[in-house]
Amino acid sequence: MSRDIGTDDARVRVRPGKGSRPRTKTRPDRSAAVRARVTAVDRGRYALMTDDGVQLVAMKARELGRGSIVVGDRVAVVGDLTGRKDSLARVVAVDDRSTTLRRSAEDGDAVGVERAVVANATQLVIVTALADPPPRPGLVDRFLVAAYDAGMRPLLLLTKADLASPDEFLRQYRALDLGVVVTRRGDAAIDGLDDLRAALAGEVSVLVGHSGVGKSTLVNQLVPGAARSTGDVNDVTGRGRHTSSSAVAFPLPGGGLVIDTPGIRSFGLAHVGPGDLLRGFTDLAAAAAACPRDCSHAAAAPDCALDQWAGGSPTALAPEDLEYRRARLGSYRRLLAAR
Repeated sequence: MSRDIGTDDARVRVRPGKGSRPRTKTRPDRSAAVRARVTAVDRGRYALMTDDGVQLVAMKARELGRGSIVVGDRVAVVGDLTGRKDSLARVVAVDDRSTTLRRSAEDGDAVGVERAVVANATQLVIVTALADPPPRPGLVDRFLVAAYDAGMRPLLLLTKADLASPDEFLRQYRALDLGVVVTRRGDAAIDGLDDLRAALAGEVSVLVGHSGVGKSTLVNQLVPGAARSTGDVNDVTGRGRHTSSSAVAFPLPGGGLVIDTPGIRSFGLAHVGPGDLLRGFTDLAAAAAACPRDCSHAAAAPDCALDQWAGGSPTALAPEDLEYRRARLGSYRRLLAAR
């Protein structure tokens, strides 16, 4: 049946409708696609490292739609695979992710919107300066929650131990089974780098922390030629200046991958359910098992076992243990209320 075009004049030509073009069942041949990992993302262009070590720049194929591709993603790529200057390949498929580090926006029009930060990492390295700028336990707790939620193993990396002892800070996490590496500025180099190299070997590690804690400085020491920008701490605010503007992955000489991320001052967890927040507080989780069914664990929750755990009699708990428990419960409930 012919389409009614509103006229019998044979001289009138009408363009076919959008749905009139026959679809083909033939799909592009992807047999020549190679596997690669995304090492950087910049305005719709993706820096890749193939499994053979060739560095490529690629764009995303139209058929992939609007789904995001992030640093760490494993992809299939076709096109110009030579890696020559000004060459451009094409990402045609993205593998399923084994882990995904996510954060939620905390301000602006996108409040609560979840986005992926890094994919397929095995280890979240929480970098915290012991001084200049001072440590922020609340942010560390957020990172711990994010690590367990993503299925990643957390590692505490404490820098600038030449300015302050790590003992007081570590007392806040003494009940947690966390790996810890401590570095300090030596006369000619950074002491503790060998311990850090051993902890990173064979892993895909993401470095996170707020500005000024020394992430980019450490990357420059670990990866010859990384040339990450470094900065000082602002004398007025006591905060670090942002130097890295995007996440970048670097292969480590001894095997493995390290991903440097921009310094941040907050890490939204709106995408993490109230019960899942306890993953970052394994010392509270055992006590929470005695709570009534569907307990919210909030400050006003009736018969919450966490209150008893943190409010034991001074004769039953040493003062330092009582202080520790109350601090841990306070940190958990602040995160719970901030969701």
